[in-house]
Amino acid sequence: MNASNLYIGIMSGTSLDGIDVCLVDTRPQQFKVLATHFLAYPEQIKSALLTLHTPSHNELEYSQMVANDLATLYAQAVNALLTEQQLQPNHIAAIGCHGQTIRHRPVIDGKMGFTLQIGNAALLAELTHITVVADFRSRDIAAGGQGAPLVPAFHQAIFSHADYNRALVNIGGIANITYLPKANAKDSQILGFDSGPGNMLMDAWIKQHLQKNYDADGAWAATGTVLPALLSALLNDPYFAAPPPKSTGRDLFNDAWLATQLCNEQYAPQDVARTLLAFTAHTIYQAIQDHCSQTEEIYLCGGGARNTLLVDTLRGLFKHTPVHTTDTLHVGVDWVEAAAFAWLAQQTMTGQAGNLPSVTGAKGPRVLGAIYPA
Repeated sequence: MNASNLYIGIMSGTSLDGIDVCLVDTRPQQFKVLATHFLAYPEQIKSALLTLHTPSHNELEYSQMVANDLATLYAQAVNALLTEQQLQPNHIAAIGCHGQTIRHRPVIDGKMGFTLQIGNAALLAELTHITVVADFRSRDIAAGGQGAPLVPAFHQAIFSHADYNRALVNIGGIANITYLPKANAKDSQILGFDSGPGNMLMDAWIKQHLQKNYDADGAWAATGTVLPALLSALLNDPYFAAPPPKSTGRDLFNDAWLATQLCNEQYAPQDVARTLLAFTAHTIYQAIQDHCSQTEEIYLCGGGARNTLLVDTLRGLFKHTPVHTTDTLHVGVDWVEAAAFAWLAQQTMTGQAGNLPSVTGAKGPRVLGAIYPA
């Protein structure tokens, strides 16, 4: 196997649980996840990142110091994977590092906005002795796009099928959908957009009430009852009526947003938990019904694909459309996004576009990312 085929992807998403690292063989027609590694975030890093999502005193300096800490953790995770696989840095063509998003505002008052992912890619290259590709979103925004989602280009390359219209649903902190029409479909346009909150609000709610990082299998939510009035209020946010391309994050869906929806009502916490789960499921269902109703197969990935109650709820909503996980497509549900950034790094290193204009709204295909040589 040639070293030029081996790439590492790093993803740390809106769930803020930790760092996913994925070693990938990127050869065409032979794409394969070879090895994976997960490093949980220390509580102080998670707390620091949550703080950085809102304006605070001296946040510029603070963000850069946290970026250094992140790069050190990224390098620790990469080096652990290399040790486990008995590989040297010169065996890896490049690392694709998404970085940790702390602000994503692609449009502000009708004008071009910005996106910010921290992680000090220069330091990561220094600590690993591997070329790093980072800052994938900015070029798409410069070209008039949303800068996200970027993973649909990877989904198209790896998961599209000649005979079936597929929807890939990644349920991380935010849930996003990729629609992959079959090759001979009349409407062959690929779509990709954020449907709304995935695990983010559910995780924050259980953390607040039970001091747990997530609701395993939806067990706590299962003890509650859906609150119809609250669910209706949550679904009434203008974001859900907006057409793709669109993307979102903690800038909109956060603790303050949820508090506003609760309106000081004294709901039982477990009922809110169940309603938040139903909210995630309904926004995914409605997004597919509204924007890719020809979907014939649905594949789930991300941490939400391991939430039994959430998956069962989705299957109940999609009565006539089979719902699977990407495990059945030979890429584990926990590793799709990290694998995607390994693939995106290869696109950058070989001078190929990494965005899909039909997904992001950019003016055209663009080579994404900034390269930090080893």
